[in-house]
Amino acid sequence: MNKKLHLYIDGGSRGNPGPAGIGIIILDSKRKKLKEIFKYIGEATNNIAEYTALVNGLEEALKLSANEVVINMDSELVAKQISGDYKVKNVDIKPLFERALGMLRKFGSFKIKHIDRSKNKEADRLANKAMNLSGLF
Repeated sequence: MNKKLHLYIDGGSRGNPGPAGIGIIILDSKRKKLKEIFKYIGEATNNIAEYTALVNGLEEALKLSANEVVINMDSELVAKQISGDYKVKNVDIKPLFERALGMLRKFGSFKIKHIDRSKNKEADRLANKAMNLSGLF
């Protein structure tokens, strides 16, 4: 049986690097919300936060037994690196990039889409909610 999930993911940091957080929304094939995730990830750059959000989103999709994922994110850099349009030169990003690619191979198929920020507001809200937790640590 085909189980397709739609992921809306975002990562961000206040300062670059700075307190960072991730936000993930997971929808089923009928666009019903299955899960909302937000997590404070400590001090990180914006790109590390974006990749951490991607890896966490893929982990959740695998736990939910998805065999197809559509990833929506407003990070053009990450979307183009994953799709092979851009090379990964940053040594700090390479391990996260390789981990994400390894996880993507576990799905029957995947699409990664760069979407406008305005279409990713919920994931952005969750990432900001996570960044707000930085004051608690």
